[in-house]
Amino acid sequence: MVAVLNDSDSEDELPPGWEERTTLDGNVYYVNHYTKGTQWTHPRTGRKKIVNGDLPTGWERCISDDGKVLYIDHANRTTTYTDPRLAFATEYREMSQVLRQRFDASSTALAVLHGRDLRNKVALVTGANAGIGYETARSLALHGCDVILACRDVEKANEAIRRIQQEKDTASCVALKMDLSSLSSVREAVEEFKLKFKSLHILILNAGVFGIPYQLTEDGYETTFQVNHLAQFYLTLLLKQTIQDTNNPRIVVVSSESHRFSLIRTVEDLHQLTLSPPAYKYWAMNAYNVSKLCNILFAQELARQWPSVSVFACHPGNMVSTSLSRHWWIYRLLFALVRPFTKSLQQGASTTVFCATAPELEGVTGSYFNNCCRCQPTNAALDPALAARLWTLSQDMIADALKRDRDNCGD
Repeated sequence: MVAVLNDSDSEDELPPGWEERTTLDGNVYYVNHYTKGTQWTHPRTGRKKIVNGDLPTGWERCISDDGKVLYIDHANRTTTYTDPRLAFATEYREMSQVLRQRFDASSTALAVLHGRDLRNKVALVTGANAGIGYETARSLALHGCDVILACRDVEKANEAIRRIQQEKDTASCVALKMDLSSLSSVREAVEEFKLKFKSLHILILNAGVFGIPYQLTEDGYETTFQVNHLAQFYLTLLLKQTIQDTNNPRIVVVSSESHRFSLIRTVEDLHQLTLSPPAYKYWAMNAYNVSKLCNILFAQELARQWPSVSVFACHPGNMVSTSLSRHWWIYRLLFALVRPFTKSLQQGASTTVFCATAPELEGVTGSYFNNCCRCQPTNAALDPALAARLWTLSQDMIADALKRDRDNCGD
């Protein structure tokens, strides 16, 4: 077929009778008006293309009564079937080629966002009053994003907001009380969020605890597991409709390279007593490692179940100097000793911010990142059966906790 096509000054120019269009998820396809057929590859080059990013200012995409995608240019009062982003379509490559590394371990979150305008974007960051979460929220807010700081301590969240607004008085930040050791607190926080916001472009599950003594939450589960995974899993499910009603949403789950040391390897290893062990089986470091594996498994299954949402898991950095180590003096000493050799908080926030905003990640989902670069987690973290089992088990544990809560209220 290519051999009989008319010559052209540009190999990218379409032959007569062909038209270029886009799907809702940005993939370019080609319509042959002579044969009434369509195909994904360019009729001259045989290559595939995609379009990235939001529509230009003043444009709107809508669906006609007969199911066709229309683009409305409100400034010029015109309507067309042609996506205005087609002029900037890029050739589709395999993921390993598309994700050319622009940043590395030395990059800061502010460097990742240099020149970006995040106005009209809404982001929710858990654990945003201090450490990497604060630098994540700060970086997004300084670039115009509306940022919700979801924290257990509202006073500390408001203090964090004051520091951000001292740098930029127009920064749009809101504190939201959310205690991840209480599923009812998570539910109440989501209800409050939905009263104020109708969309959520970026959800960053950043909050976490490390090295804490054995204790149970009010829901009856071991605290490290609930705070680091279960409550944020619940938060995400409660926000499902809001996220999926938003254009090009992203979810970033902050995990850790510590997931590599989890003792969970197979589906048989995964049960409630592994995730929320009794006191005599509890070891703080293993509880943390298991929770970080859960983060990646959750991201993997979420990417499969919510294909319209870009989902990422990431590692912020090794032993970054945060308050994470505050629960035991040995951890504090160890973190202090390695501090000169680890990332700053701004560098620690860079991979999270990259996953949340990088244009080259449009249409990518289910990947794990370290140092702003896609990398391979463990085989267990990529096991779909393990991820599906964790999802079901997490749902069951939440249902059991809510039932206990209702029964106690009935008493």
